Amino acid sequence: MRVMVTGSNGLIGSEAVAYFDALGAEVVGVDNNMRAVFFGPEGDTRWNQRRLGQATRNFRHMELDIRDREGVLKLLADIPVDAIIHCAAQPSHDLAARMPFEDFDVNAGGTLNLLEATRRSRPDAVFVLMSTNKVYGDAPNERPLVELETRWEYSDPADHHGISERCRIDQTMHSLFGASKTAADVLTQEYGRYFGLKTGVFRGGCLTGPAHSGVELHGFLSFLVKSASVGSTYRMFGYKGKQVRDNIHSRDVLRAIHRFIEAPRPGEVYNLGGGRGNSCSILEAARLVEELGGGRLKTEYVDQARRGDHICYISDLRKFQSHYPGWSITIDLPTILGEIIEGWKSRTTSAASAS
Repeated sequence: MRVMVTGSNGLIGSEAVAYFDALGAEVVGVDNNMRAVFFGPEGDTRWNQRRLGQATRNFRHMELDIRDREGVLKLLADIPVDAIIHCAAQPSHDLAARMPFEDFDVNAGGTLNLLEATRRSRPDAVFVLMSTNKVYGDAPNERPLVELETRWEYSDPADHHGISERCRIDQTMHSLFGASKTAADVLTQEYGRYFGLKTGVFRGGCLTGPAHSGVELHGFLSFLVKSASVGSTYRMFGYKGKQVRDNIHSRDVLRAIHRFIEAPRPGEVYNLGGGRGNSCSILEAARLVEELGGGRLKTEYVDQARRGDHICYISDLRKFQSHYPGWSITIDLPTILGEIIEGWKSRTTSAASAS
């Protein structure tokens, strides 16, 4: 089996490389470290590329910008693959507003390049897009909520399991990032429904793990742990720090993707997050990090929420679980945070030794 992974230096991309390499697959990674362009030195992912080179057996890195249409077409024409896992993206709301052309060209244009290259050269391959819950824009905020001591919570018992795939994606404020990812999401569905490609879309909640290069503009738990461990101030934007996210470890993400690759359902869409059991607010995450020995988080409250930000978002996982019985969340929130804490400690130690 040969798997191609775009964004292979990033969180889900690197997990995909390691996961399928461990299964004996040949893995081709596509990345050009554009995260460092977006976020500066703190977003640099070359450390992860080097780690993969040392830890894997059948991994080959390809330096390619997915906006390079001819380069992408040639890559898929030259390399036979059984599956493409598309993780490369510009992931920040705030950056999208500052660089709209780059955001759309990467998220929408890059996805189109990959889909068309797949259709032309590898029509039998399974194509998986890592999408985002931001395709729903701020529509989830219309659900009735109640304010609790440390979090916002759904007040209607019918919403207990969270947001399902039936939530609308139009007539809502997405941010430009959410709009570009919506374009990629719908394109991927259409290449499955119209052309019959084996495409699948996973709308991620908070995808996380120790390989995350978290920064303020992207990477909730990773950046929170980093701030606590180095003693920097973490800024909470609006909603009293009680906004809720559901967090899923990258390994559980890959287990779901693997199930889809084994039995694809063309054009299908799934919400994929940590579900209710792995949900937490900023306040709750900070308390848990301290309890786990990750340091006490210093915070600054900014009484202005980010535009379109979700107040309470929990992924309803029941659709995927009904299509793929046996899959479930296997890594709980304390374990996730413990791994992230150890990951930042390890990177800090390695950086100190290198200097």
